[in-house]
Amino acid sequence: MRLGPRPAALGLLLLLCAAAASAGDAEELHYPQGEHRSDYDREALLGGQEEVDEYVKLSPEEQHKRLKSIIKKIDLDSDGFLTESELSSWIQMSFKHYAMQEAKQQFVEYDKNSDNSVSWDEYNIQMYDRVIDFDENAALDDAEEESFRQLHLKDKKRFEKANQDSSPGLNLEEFIAFEHPEEVDYMTEFVIQEALEEHDKNGDGFVSLEEFLGDYRRDPTANEDPEWILVEKDRFLNDYDKDTDGRLDPQELLSWVVPNNQGIAQEEALHLIDEMDLNSDRKLSEAEILENQDLFLTSEATDYGRQLHDEYFYHDEL
Repeated sequence: MRLGPRPAALGLLLLLCAAAASAGDAEELHYPQGEHRSDYDREALLGGQEEVDEYVKLSPEEQHKRLKSIIKKIDLDSDGFLTESELSSWIQMSFKHYAMQEAKQQFVEYDKNSDNSVSWDEYNIQMYDRVIDFDENAALDDAEEESFRQLHLKDKKRFEKANQDSSPGLNLEEFIAFEHPEEVDYMTEFVIQEALEEHDKNGDGFVSLEEFLGDYRRDPTANEDPEWILVEKDRFLNDYDKDTDGRLDPQELLSWVVPNNQGIAQEEALHLIDEMDLNSDRKLSEAEILENQDLFLTSEATDYGRQLHDEYFYHDEL
């Protein structure tokens, strides 16, 4: 049961077999205990174990035909080679495509009366099997119940923000904005303000390192911070605080609260080139990919082979 807003990279989670939407978690899935897991690559290109199994059932001729079609589409400049940039762009497009497909499937499930609109009551029934209505101004005594109340109210605010036409429910486009606000421009300001409300404790419109770390306080008996705090400080300083002023402004904050698939896509693109580039020119030819077909079909570039079963990707008209 989901109690709060879905992560921005939920589509990615599905594509990575329920991996968390962070580079660290993806790394752990890709290299568990430091050992490379080749089926991770296949699932990135095809979609999951089920899609891999379906791919195996295709004849070799059909496998090659569909794979060549995908390679052609990835090759944006049609020079016969796939670069890191082209592979990364394709993988990111794949993430977004499946996130949108998932939202469309959910829309049908949530729309209980089939009126092409999802009401707040329908959302609650789908999520919690009943309609929940909390008093916005009355905190609950039980800490766990209060935490759920806060998360539920955030969901309601996001639902209302996604509703552009003020009708009782959300149409498909608005529902996608609700489920994936990071993909919709008119939701950006809401995402930023929601993050500021949660993390900007002093109300100055920025998030300091202390606010970023939350309630952490160093153990006075410890000589140094724990490893996870050191990692978080490094992320704050080197990944998010672009202007190095010691605080995150709204745009810097956005890069933190909205997980970015770009890093994971670039990592996978580099991995494929490292593994498959036979002549060390830092790009992949069709011949090199077909020579390493199993590796290519165990990566995010074909969504773990899922794309070979989705005409959106291998059909002549994308």
